[in-house]
Amino acid sequence: MILDAHLLIVDDDERIRNLLQKFLIRNGFLVSAARDAAHARRILLGLDFDLIVMDVMMPGEDGVSLTRYLRETRTTPVLLLTAKGETEDRILGLEAGADDYLGKPFEPKELLLRINAILRRAPVVEQAMTLPKVMNLGDVRYDVDRGEMWMGSGRVRLTATESQLMRIFSSNPSKPLSRTRLVEELGRDGGQAQERAVDVQITRLRRKIENNPKQPRYLQTIRGAGYMLAPE
Repeated sequence: MILDAHLLIVDDDERIRNLLQKFLIRNGFLVSAARDAAHARRILLGLDFDLIVMDVMMPGEDGVSLTRYLRETRTTPVLLLTAKGETEDRILGLEAGADDYLGKPFEPKELLLRINAILRRAPVVEQAMTLPKVMNLGDVRYDVDRGEMWMGSGRVRLTATESQLMRIFSSNPSKPLSRTRLVEELGRDGGQAQERAVDVQITRLRRKIENNPKQPRYLQTIRGAGYMLAPE
């Protein structure tokens, strides 16, 4: 078993959701739960998980659609649960980016075995890799250790807030960060006003990074998720 792995359970059936949560907690996992895809999206704005266990058939957005959305920005493993056992449905789920597929009803022990198998296969590159000391953003270079930005031989002057934002983004390269999380990491009080202030700071920072700030290549807006630094 992978110790301290944090799982997200997404299922509209409260009874199943609670049973799964209790069972997996008893087996040593940290477990959060969402009642539907919309709830899961909100949770995922502020938290990262080691694996998502998700029902396919849910009211509103289904599990296959949510998996497809997650694959646009995340590599988090997904195990789909469904009452549909047909080959076509399994293929749809796998094509959407799911890592495994388990038909209902299932034995809890089999679910546990599959979760552990997925976690063993999951790459640990993100945890083990050392972040680059210099990030290239087109013509701009950002020295992570020094917190300095350069264009050619000239230093790009950053405000205190811009410097904080670059440190936050460079610690999470290619990961979407929600406005709420950015506000928290900046040490500000929450609220819509502060989130709008973050938007203003992002706009200013883009002017120093992007060739075309209106069509950002390196400091991207990820719809429904926030902002993401995408170095070369």
